[in-house]
Amino acid sequence: MLGQMMQQPLLISSLLTHAERHHGDREIVSRRVEGDLHRCTYRDLGRRARRMANALKALGIGFGDRVATLAWNGYRHLELYYAVSGSGAVLHTLNPRLHPDQVVWIADHAEDQVLFFDLTFLPLIEAIAPRVKTIRAFVAMTDRARLPAQSAIPNLLCYEDLVDAQHDDFTWPEFDEQSASSLCYTSGTTGHPKGVLYSHRSTLLHTFAAALPDGLSCSARDTVLPVVPMFHVNAWGLPYIACMVGAKLVFPGPFLDGRNLHELFETEGVTMSAGVPTVWQGLLAHVEANNLQFTTMRRTIIGGSACPPSMMRAFQERYAVEVLHAWGMTELSPLGTACTLKPRQLALPDDERLAVQSKQGRVVFGVDMKIVGDDGRELPHDGQASGELMVRGPWVVSRYFKGEGGDPLAHADGKGWFPTGDVATIDPDGFMQITDRAKDVIKSGGEWIGSIDLENIALAHPGVAQAACIAAKHTKWDERPLLVVVKKPDAQLTRQDLLRFYEGKIAKWWTPDDVVFVESIPLGATGKVQKNRLREQFGEHLLATA
Repeated sequence: MLGQMMQQPLLISSLLTHAERHHGDREIVSRRVEGDLHRCTYRDLGRRARRMANALKALGIGFGDRVATLAWNGYRHLELYYAVSGSGAVLHTLNPRLHPDQVVWIADHAEDQVLFFDLTFLPLIEAIAPRVKTIRAFVAMTDRARLPAQSAIPNLLCYEDLVDAQHDDFTWPEFDEQSASSLCYTSGTTGHPKGVLYSHRSTLLHTFAAALPDGLSCSARDTVLPVVPMFHVNAWGLPYIACMVGAKLVFPGPFLDGRNLHELFETEGVTMSAGVPTVWQGLLAHVEANNLQFTTMRRTIIGGSACPPSMMRAFQERYAVEVLHAWGMTELSPLGTACTLKPRQLALPDDERLAVQSKQGRVVFGVDMKIVGDDGRELPHDGQASGELMVRGPWVVSRYFKGEGGDPLAHADGKGWFPTGDVATIDPDGFMQITDRAKDVIKSGGEWIGSIDLENIALAHPGVAQAACIAAKHTKWDERPLLVVVKKPDAQLTRQDLLRFYEGKIAKWWTPDDVVFVESIPLGATGKVQKNRLREQFGEHLLATA
């Protein structure tokens, strides 16, 4: 017997319709590329998104066509989030921090038809425009007055002209909820990036789960500032979540330095923010140097890479800002786990509670996970056994766009599991902790050493600004840990000082064999340390010093 309930497709446009009707006067504040603050409401967003949907139709964009963006976090980018997907096309957020060759390859692979861009990226557009094969129009996300007077870009259009030329009489179409909604490419540290094609259904289910109290815990009472870029995995779903719950949105544009972020937090009454540890380092340094506080911000979501315990302590103990550790991937839309504590853990002594908070957390409903050994057998959730993390769920990728990279799903008992490439433990309470990337793991004499643990200890030293630990070749042990460090300005720090700092904190044989001091550590397009580049540079360092 079938249930007798309405069949209504889960579509991204429904989020905007809801926000417009029920939270129409809620503000969206954007620091624009020009530096000024722009204010609008969800009602304005709905009206302008419908106009842009009409403009896309006038440009010949049809159902399933890919529309690309190269843009910061701002109201125009948000309009495209809804205008493109809502009208049945596919929003493809390109990452402007990639090399131009990669941007060209990705745009061609996606067969993008139109590309919208912020003026910041004009030099990048001028570099790629003659090379891309399928893009037939470029739209500068600005008004007529600021449109470049002279440019070599073919068929250059103005965003505000497109909006002004259309009316807002547009009915969001209904179609199959399994239809593609948006497209993101993995960072591609080895080989070409791979496309992950999200559906309307997967996006809506992810939005429900991410907004839950044990997820990112968002509500209409929040003012949310996404530092995580909208070109990176849907800004962790926050542009969708904000519409679903009616939260005020504050967009920082390209201004991600500590001074600008803190100013926006204070002037706009931001209650929660989300970003990667490298951005928070700059914010905390600014706040500390200027003896500032946070008057409204009460929680920050940290993902992308592990949050050092020293950073967690600073936020929570010095500034009363709760840290919510989260983990996800492009292939997971992105949210997989959030580290919301259970009642028993809230009562733990500070050090024990911090140890739990340092984990990546427990799954949100909809995601299932397990860890497996080299033989593919499932390992116990005892907090000790370490193996490759496998996941499955309705917002987990089943195959990459155009079949790149073959079938990513491993198979167990006839059910597909996605191999994340992360090495992790899971404790009896279900809290998962990433100990390494499978490709970054250090295997010394057949035993694994967790590079993240070694990095966290180094980052707790008052003289260390940044630290990365890599596997370096060794004549006897095959691999040994090598620490690569950026000192804080004026820090008097030696190799011996840092190695002594490890005493009593880890097993002796885990202690790095050497320390290399550098001016900077290479970061990828999403703020993660590029360990592959460090291995290329220092992978034979211990052989040379043996």
